[in-house]
Amino acid sequence: MSYLFPTYSRWEVEPESAEGSILIDKDGKRYLDFTSGIGVCNLGHRPPAVQEAISTQLNKFWHVSNLFIQEQQEIAAKHLSQAAGMDLVFFANSGAEANEAAIKLARKATGRQKIITFHQSFHGRTFATMAATGQEKIKEGYGSMLETFKYIPFNDFSALKGEMDEKTAAVMLEIVQGEGGIHIGTQEFLKKTEQLCKEYGALLIIDEIQTGIGRTGKAFAFQHFNLDPDIVTSAKGLGSGLPIGAVIGKKKLEKTFGPGSHGSTFGGNPISISAAIATMETIFQEEFLKDVQEKSVYLSNKLTELLEPIPAVKEIRQLGMMIGIETDVNLPSLLKELREKGLLALPAGENVLRMLPPLTATATEINEAAETLKSTLLEYSKSAV
Repeated sequence: MSYLFPTYSRWEVEPESAEGSILIDKDGKRYLDFTSGIGVCNLGHRPPAVQEAISTQLNKFWHVSNLFIQEQQEIAAKHLSQAAGMDLVFFANSGAEANEAAIKLARKATGRQKIITFHQSFHGRTFATMAATGQEKIKEGYGSMLETFKYIPFNDFSALKGEMDEKTAAVMLEIVQGEGGIHIGTQEFLKKTEQLCKEYGALLIIDEIQTGIGRTGKAFAFQHFNLDPDIVTSAKGLGSGLPIGAVIGKKKLEKTFGPGSHGSTFGGNPISISAAIATMETIFQEEFLKDVQEKSVYLSNKLTELLEPIPAVKEIRQLGMMIGIETDVNLPSLLKELREKGLLALPAGENVLRMLPPLTATATEINEAAETLKSTLLEYSKSAV
């Protein structure tokens, strides 16, 4: 028997060790890990610089509480603020906590309650972030949600314009709907959304929990579209596997989050902060991000070449190192077969295979993943190629 609540449909893989893009299970089997811990291990497993930073901090102190001045928090906040082109940071422990704080911040700053989000979105599993999520399956069985969220189709500006009013505190969106199936916002929709928020005095919240920290080839995905958000949230890739989340905001919001307005016992934990600093000092380097962009193009070309001719493949959607492959085959069976062949991938949305490779993945590893996908999808295809 297990003493764990069965909240996860666990795979048959039990990890023993991991390094870079490679995971070894307890039986010694090798896997190419193109899940990155669901977009967390952007530098691969156990990056040396991060491991060294964690080890150094472990020998200083682990926790003192946020009543104390902690220089490392200031360093981490400066990295985030400068990378996002913003001003202030609040540290939490997860993406859901960061989004929860962003919702509170927007409502308090504007004095309004209504927040517009989108179908197929995912913002977390606390009550506020669950209510913000535009997927009914996330909310089933939990009773009444917060009533101040309104949901509209993604990339539909007419629907947004029809819902926006003077009671709207914020529009909250993902640049790429990761859990929803790798749906990417269009330039026109995103820029018009930003302008509409300004017209109505609403805040633009961009959820970069999965897309941030280099995942798309920029420090943050909104930078591909020349956007100017009021609040950005970050988490997954920020700590290379250590639990941390962050809300990044503009200077005008400083008074809203004054003493006693919000808090977190473990937010900005010294160990997680040390991991975040080492992670950002690597990823936010111009040369590193350029390399990610080049790998993204290489990966896109490889997938197009090998997968597009396969009848089972309906569409390939990609921004940076976020890939969604829409298929017409049974996705759980396909993912299991890939695991048997040594490739770890993820589901997303309806019948979308999602890959989130480490940003450090090599061309050889990309080729291996693409060839494994090709051979497996050919087996599952309804007609021979």
